[in-house]
This record gives sequence, C-alpha cells and structure tokens, in this order.
Amino acid sequence: MAREGARKPLIGLTCRWDPEKRRHYLDSDYLGAITAAGGIPVLIPLVSGTAAALAARLDGIVLTGSASDVDPELYGQRWHPAVTQVHPERDETDFQVLEQAFRDKKPVLGICYGMQSMNVYLGGSLIQDIPSIVPGAMAHEGGNARHEILLKPGSLLAAWAGRARKIQVNSSHHQAVDKPGLGLRVAAQAPDGIIEALEGGFPNHWVLGVAWHPERICHSERLSARLFTELVEAAAQQSSRPRPGARRPPAKRANTRRR
Repeated sequence: MAREGARKPLIGLTCRWDPEKRRHYLDSDYLGAITAAGGIPVLIPLVSGTAAALAARLDGIVLTGSASDVDPELYGQRWHPAVTQVHPERDETDFQVLEQAFRDKKPVLGICYGMQSMNVYLGGSLIQDIPSIVPGAMAHEGGNARHEILLKPGSLLAAWAGRARKIQVNSSHHQAVDKPGLGLRVAAQAPDGIIEALEGGFPNHWVLGVAWHPERICHSERLSARLFTELVEAAAQQSSRPRPGARRPPAKRANTRRR
C-alpha cells in the first residue's frame, strides 16, 4: 500500500465497451479494489490517441476484462467459430497503453482479457476456445465457475501466497494463453494445464497477468487482494522516479558572501 502521507498513485483502468448502448463502462469492483489498495482509479476511455496520452500521466495500469475476444488476426490466426465478438477499439487502446507502459516501465496488471491482450502484444498466441480445442479441459466459463490453480515454485505469486501452493479462484474465460509472449513466464496453471497467470522477467518493471477476476474476490481471497496492493506499491515507487525528460530542480548555490 502507498506510504502514508505520500501522493497516492494514479492507476489507469481500461474501460469496457457496450456496442448496443455505445458506452464505455467499468464494473465498480475494479475501482473498489484499487481504492482499497491505496491507489486512485482513473478510467481510460477507448478513444484512439487518448489512451497513450493519458497513460503517460499515470503511475500504473490495469488492463481489465472484456466481453470481447482479442482479434485473432493480431496473433496470425483465422477466426475460430467460437469467436463471435471483437472490439477493435479495445484492442487498439490496450496496445497503446502497453506501448507507453513498457516505454516508461510503469507497472501493469492484466486481468482475464487484459492478460490475453498483453500476451498478444508481446508476440504470444491464444487458445481461441478452450472447450473445443483442449481435450478434457475443466469448466473455465459459465455461471459461478471456480477451480483450483497451482502456483509455480519461484514465482511472485508463490512467494506472496506463503506456504500455499494452490488456491481457489473464480473463472469466466473461454480463451487462454497458448504461447507466452516475449519476456513472460508461466506463474500458475489450472489442473488441466491451462495457463492461469503470467509474470514478466523485465528488469525493474513490474508486469503480471491473471486469468481470473481478482477484483471480484479480493475481499475474501488474500492472494487476489495482494495483487492490487503490490501493484499500487510498485506504482508508488514508479511515481517517485524522475519522469523521462523532466527537468531537475536547480541546485542551490552556497552563499559565498562574507558577512
């Protein structure tokens, strides 16, 4: 959590898109999770060009979930019949935000679709439909789906979880990471092998993605709550660093006049 008395970090969250009502929106659970962790949530609209300019002013980023899928053409595949909805505005926004975040080493947390988007941005690929492509896969979508995930030894998630090596999470995704993108490593998997978390191996850059929705269960699941406190802490450290191109205050000259 951000240090008491320090400026609270600004955490940008990419909006979701409702094509029928033509509105940008975001579930309040996201905002509550960031606020509880000590950050100030800022919504990033799906407006071309605006996302990058806004991201440059933020201290951390959350790529949120979405009712859409990442356009398969962005990772060189044809559309699977199960892919029925893509939102180019959301794909473009995520990529613009990620470009800025990686340029300035701003911490990034990708959630569900957000992790998939981040993976594709870094050159990875996706399983377009778990039920029809992965034999014997467990239910990852529908109703109140929940399942265990197994934390990889040596990962940040395993370190934060203490002695726990597996936790119960919610699940509402029909797609999953297939090939991890450049610089990403697997941090957790479901018992059926589906990748449930990725973390970055980038020097001095906090990057994490999870397939579940921690904002919905952070009030009862400690590791999910920890994701947001760690993000906000990383963003607080980021905000204390000099901005690229920022001018340093002039050094005070010693008073050499004789008295």
